[in-house]
Amino acid sequence: MEVLSGLGSMGHSLLGYVIPFLFVLTLVVFFHELGHFWVARRAGVRVLTFSLGFGPELYGFNDKHGTRWRLAAIPLGGYVKFYGDEDAASTPDPQKLAAMTPAERKESFFYQPLRWRAAIVAAGPIANFILAIVIFTFVFMVFGRQVSAPRVDQVSPASAAERAGFKPGDLVLTIDGAPVESFADMQRVVGSGAGTALAFTVDRGGEKVNLSATPELREMKDAFGNVHRMGMLGISRSLAAADVTTRRYGPVEAVTMGAQETWFVVARTFDYLGGLISGRESADQLGGPIRIAQVSGQVATFGFGALLSLAAVLSVSIGLLNLFPIPLLDGGHLMFYAIEAVRGHPLSARAQDIGFRIGLAIVLMLMVFATWNDVVHIATM
Repeated sequence: MEVLSGLGSMGHSLLGYVIPFLFVLTLVVFFHELGHFWVARRAGVRVLTFSLGFGPELYGFNDKHGTRWRLAAIPLGGYVKFYGDEDAASTPDPQKLAAMTPAERKESFFYQPLRWRAAIVAAGPIANFILAIVIFTFVFMVFGRQVSAPRVDQVSPASAAERAGFKPGDLVLTIDGAPVESFADMQRVVGSGAGTALAFTVDRGGEKVNLSATPELREMKDAFGNVHRMGMLGISRSLAAADVTTRRYGPVEAVTMGAQETWFVVARTFDYLGGLISGRESADQLGGPIRIAQVSGQVATFGFGALLSLAAVLSVSIGLLNLFPIPLLDGGHLMFYAIEAVRGHPLSARAQDIGFRIGLAIVLMLMVFATWNDVVHIATM
């Protein structure tokens, strides 16, 4: 009976990760591919396949335009295949292209004007950014967010905050001249500012005091045991009832905040990449599908609003990743189109094929590296 109970608990735990993971990833992938699909239809391109996932088809149907909508067995992405494509990566099929009639060429992605091809490719990442803004807007309007005043409760001994002169009860007003509305806002600035001197203005008993503090790069574990590297001052927030409120926002303010939240994820990503290059950040923070599944299950325990926010963050990340100029990704296609615009004609089929092979190798190496990080992360928890 104990064995059966243990198996039941394991199955319940597994479902607790799998279901949130599938919800988050499917939502993000669907809208990414929908961006490609929608603009392609506007351009008159025939769409052969709209697939969620890869591999064997689990369920599918054909719409009135002849597009095969399919749900596949491996839920780690998706693709839209256009008329004239050789494969799901939208590499052209030379034999099919050469044999096309003029009428068929009008429906082929390859023979579209450069501006339409670029628009179709860019539409996927753009759809991801739009989705993120919409989700964040919805969360701010419906669920709101808990706002803690940027008030210092305690200062850790020998910390950056103590050296800077912070005192319990200080209310942070600005950092480097920018207003600070909540403790979370302060954490974001401090978290990405390790090793950088920041200028603080605090309210201390009605008097404005200017302080300078340099956050220290520290490792911290969250409630689920995940390790994060970020800048820290060594202060804790005030939990007094007067300093903690839940705020919901109107449509206009929520949209503005949704756009700001989306931009923050973009900026934080570039800051992390810059940290990798400079050696300030570690590559072990890069995660793959296993980490996404783990985090999805963990975040789901906080409620549906938190899971939606994770989907928004993941949507921005996928949109941004796809814009990197790596052949095989959307950014790689856009890079080829930029070269075509400059040269007046596209690269040779041979050059593009070599580019796609290099891109595939890079993507596979990143996937293997991220998966290895995931395994090590789980093994050391």
